[in-house]
Amino acid sequence: MAESPSPTIVSLGEPLIEFNRPKEGDGWTWLQGFGGDSQNVAIAAARQGASAGYLTTVGQDWMGDAFLDLWKAEGVDASRVGRHPTAPTGVSFVTHTAAGHKFDYLRKNSAASLMTPEELAVDYIAGAKVFHLSAIGQAISESARRTCQAAVAAARKAGVKVSYDTNLRLRLWDLDVARKVIDATIAECDIALPSLDDSRQLTGLEAPEAIADYYLGLGAPLVALKMGAEGCLIATRAERTRLPPFKVEAVDATGAGDTFDGAFLARLLAGDTPETAARYANVAAALSTTGYGAVTPIPRADAVRAASKSA
Repeated sequence: MAESPSPTIVSLGEPLIEFNRPKEGDGWTWLQGFGGDSQNVAIAAARQGASAGYLTTVGQDWMGDAFLDLWKAEGVDASRVGRHPTAPTGVSFVTHTAAGHKFDYLRKNSAASLMTPEELAVDYIAGAKVFHLSAIGQAISESARRTCQAAVAAARKAGVKVSYDTNLRLRLWDLDVARKVIDATIAECDIALPSLDDSRQLTGLEAPEAIADYYLGLGAPLVALKMGAEGCLIATRAERTRLPPFKVEAVDATGAGDTFDGAFLARLLAGDTPETAARYANVAAALSTTGYGAVTPIPRADAVRAASKSA
């Protein structure tokens, strides 16, 4: 049987079944949902009308089945997703405090963490227009890191643009190791999607403009620095634009940065300028914080456009 053609955006990483405990919940009531930054990006892109696909490995468990059902319902191509015969699909728990949302995980030796370069669907990546990954995919295991490196190499060889989120999880790896791997990957990417808090830890710099200069200096042609309640900064070597946030009543910021990434990539591929794409992504990310969970609140294109008109 012939392999299905590649979608426009291919994302790689680890999906996580999500259990989210709302702030106003009574007792220990959990909302079961779906998470994992790279798969959130694929869904966010698909909900904006882009053609998106996902590369990962899930377990032969109900959680893996649930993800396959989710991707089918969302129009995210999962034709090249693997199933591990014994390793489980990873799980995340999200709780909320006055300081923000907090993550805990059951992901050691997850199916995705056991991905290897030898299993990588190189042809699938080569057929895309944008390949997306994040530092979390590099941090979950040594074999996953090598798989990510092989995927970036395959994308670059095929002339596919590389999109990269510096998503930093210090529970997964040492800061010095993270800094070296992330800087090396930034140097090979076309679209850098860092967040302000992570970048301050990674670079030791405070000012958004200085952080943008740092990543541009490493070789990224386009930097979209996500600054949460401060909006975002879009920078190239020729110009930069700082965009204000879109104001909403936020209840849960889980997945907001991933929503920005997916919406930004979708609009770039639709022909928007980086500034126009970022304005759209700002609205999409803000709307995603008005409900609980990573996936459920990700808005669709009609909701984003309606909110943008009312701004």
